[in-house]
Amino acid sequence: MNNFDKLIFHVDVNSAYLSWEATYRVQHGEKVDLREIPSVVGGDEESRQGIVLAKSIPAKKYKIATGESLFLARQKCPELVIAPPRYDLYMQCSNALNEILQQYTPQIQRFSVDESFLDFSNMQHLYPDYMKLAEEIKERIKKELGFTVNIGMSSNKLLAKVASDFEKPDNIHTLFPWEIKDKMWPLPVEDLFMVGGATLPKLNKLNIFTIGELANYDLEVLKSVLKSHGALIWNYANGIDNSEVRKSSHIEMKGIGNSTTIPFDVEDRETAHLVLLSLAEMVGARLRNSQNCCSVISINIRSSNFISYSHQKKLYCPTDCTKKIAEVSYRLFDEKWNGEPVRHIGIQVTQLCTNEFYQCSLFDNGNSEKERALDKTLDKIRSKYGSGALVRSSFLHSGIKSISGGIGEEDYPVMSSLL
Repeated sequence: MNNFDKLIFHVDVNSAYLSWEATYRVQHGEKVDLREIPSVVGGDEESRQGIVLAKSIPAKKYKIATGESLFLARQKCPELVIAPPRYDLYMQCSNALNEILQQYTPQIQRFSVDESFLDFSNMQHLYPDYMKLAEEIKERIKKELGFTVNIGMSSNKLLAKVASDFEKPDNIHTLFPWEIKDKMWPLPVEDLFMVGGATLPKLNKLNIFTIGELANYDLEVLKSVLKSHGALIWNYANGIDNSEVRKSSHIEMKGIGNSTTIPFDVEDRETAHLVLLSLAEMVGARLRNSQNCCSVISINIRSSNFISYSHQKKLYCPTDCTKKIAEVSYRLFDEKWNGEPVRHIGIQVTQLCTNEFYQCSLFDNGNSEKERALDKTLDKIRSKYGSGALVRSSFLHSGIKSISGGIGEEDYPVMSSLL
């Protein structure tokens, strides 16, 4: 095998949410594998608010698309099986995957809940055959964890990411610089990372329809039409990316959100606060599982008249504490609520940072070690016995779920322009 000074793997779980749900069910005795029938993972079908988060390969035959409503998906395929999202399960699977990957290299960037970059640069003495290495990793994941991954390999992160998106599932692909012309340039230009719905028509007007046509286009003309974005996608079309694999144990996310549509009008603060607490339970657990703290907490409110408004607060000290998130949310609601009946409430936390170097503030009682220990205990028990194993007494006889909301795809961003 050739020696490579720079070698990057991109490991991407195939249809992660659905694959993890299917694996869990099969391992617990279910005879039908969701991956082999028309199925999706999605939110609340009854409220018609739910969307498709992940789909099986058989579901693709019905032209079911990620992001469309479950109502529409059901119309396309009446026998469609819909599984509710389970964030705790996803984190367990993601962490189990990371434990295997850590055995091969310490230089890992957990890019999202279902994908990671691994840096094997200058490690030829340990792994002289990179194809054999990729095959070993892929097969270990399938055998030990029960789900499949695609692995893309190249000399930079961008090309490794593109390679992992080639034929799926359960495959290994390379896309080294000398393979760009044959493997990447013939692809439609919309398949290139960072070419979205707004950019595509502008490229088509320039008679650019493939990645190769973009790569060989006059850069100055592109910059005059698309400004700096034109230079960015021209670089990507030519396989140019110099970003490093940034070692990180926590999952990089832009933010974590949780919201719920309430089946009745909320007309008093006490009930609204209970809904916010049920949302904060999930948000706090997600933060801790991803090893993040947040610096900004925001809420959004939609009235029964479909009027929406929001409010946010920057924290003095970052937190991952459920009680703190809930208390700030209460204050934000009280400051913003105009008294109208409420049907939808959401919490969003942003400006995330790793909790690896967490420091307790003497002026922030919500982040006390006592509260953190309580959160840790609750997370452990709920993870083992289910989210309903421990319920705060304030929810008893309230008619409000003790933990509300689902999972939104915005929690796990696709690659940004900063790889």
